[in-house]
Amino acid sequence: MKVLQLFQYAYLIFAVLFIYDAISNWNVEEKSPYLSLALATLAIFMFFFRKKFRKRFEDRGKL
Repeated sequence: MKVLQLFQYAYLIFAVLFIYDAISNWNVEEKSPYLSLALATLAIFMFFFRKKFRKRFEDRGKL
């Protein structure tokens, strides 16, 4: 279960990296930051989804 918790926080690391990429490419004409922003949003969503799913899985064993 500890490995799954580490992967959960890896999504936040990827979100920070994608946000940094979007900010660095904001005013560059050849590159669009919207894909990086979409991926950052998806990574943040996956963090909360995994957190909720892990909590539900841990609570299931307490019954």
